[in-house]
Amino acid sequence: MKIATPYYLIDEKKMLRNLEIIQKVRQLSGAKSVLALKCFSTWSVFDLMKEYMDGTTSSSLFEARLGFEKFGKETHAYCVGYSEEDILAVTQFADKIIFNSVSQLETYYDAAKKVKLGIRVNPGISHSHFDLADPARKHSRLGVVDKDELKKQISRLSGLMFHYNCENDDFDAFAQQLDAIGDNYGDMLNQLEWVSLGGGLYFTKEGYPVEKFSQKLADFAAKFNVQVYLEPGESAITGCAELVTSVVDVVHNEMDIAIVDASVEGHMLDLLIYRLSAKIEESDMGNHKYMIAGRSCLAGDVFGTYHFKEKLEVGSEIRFADTAGYTMVKKNWFNGLQMPSIAVRRLDGKVEVIRKFTYTDFINSLS
Repeated sequence: MKIATPYYLIDEKKMLRNLEIIQKVRQLSGAKSVLALKCFSTWSVFDLMKEYMDGTTSSSLFEARLGFEKFGKETHAYCVGYSEEDILAVTQFADKIIFNSVSQLETYYDAAKKVKLGIRVNPGISHSHFDLADPARKHSRLGVVDKDELKKQISRLSGLMFHYNCENDDFDAFAQQLDAIGDNYGDMLNQLEWVSLGGGLYFTKEGYPVEKFSQKLADFAAKFNVQVYLEPGESAITGCAELVTSVVDVVHNEMDIAIVDASVEGHMLDLLIYRLSAKIEESDMGNHKYMIAGRSCLAGDVFGTYHFKEKLEVGSEIRFADTAGYTMVKKNWFNGLQMPSIAVRRLDGKVEVIRKFTYTDFINSLS
């Protein structure tokens, strides 16, 4: 099936590998997993995902509503800053509402108390490769720091949320952190029903000690008599999608530069934010060196520099790997460039084009 580029291609078989690990962790540890919609919200594959996961968690009213309507199961609603309108809306469908601060909890407690309530804690420890994404960075606004203030609110809460990791694939580091959480907050956890350990734990990475991870979670849950939640985003969808593009021009400025019909700025924004290069499968590598660039007017719209087996020409197809996380949720209409379609290769191998974006979508995004 020939699909016009650019398009995102999600492969359910590749996703299934991650989902089966998530299910295994649940079976071994009792920990539930809720999908972090801030990373991946492409609901056309939710029917598969909800067979292996327990629900969704969100960062806004709209994400929470999407999770409730399209995923079902448990709906956890978190936001850095709720408005009164947000709270009144989200109480109609959320199973849990998690506040970011004591002041928000106090402001909206009466309106939200019919729902199980939680609060985010900043434990002062974290694991992140980037200061930009470090939840415990200096002057972080994310979560409650003052333990004394937190203790005063315990009677209003059913759980706590600790989100302090970003791409943590180090089990030993995780284990040490979890021990610190238990040592510092165990007296409060003993009074509660659940605890969320947030996302950013790369436990579906090849070679990760899943059994040891599961045992650590099970021991923690038993020690404090709490239901543990994980909030996998990348771990649920890593390695399961491609951004498929075509070369529209090849120019030369001290090196060969191939321009494709997609954009880093518009379609893989995190690469610019974190100054990373896009991934290409090693099997595509060869001796012909090219910089691959997007077709926006931004000078730094560059996917990276790679070596290909064959010379590139107009019409050559280039597939960027591992493009599910923080891509489709961040795509934008910069330069009015054609938005990539979204396609899914189902478990039976059939490819289904889920959504094509048109000029109408572009003008409707504006005013």
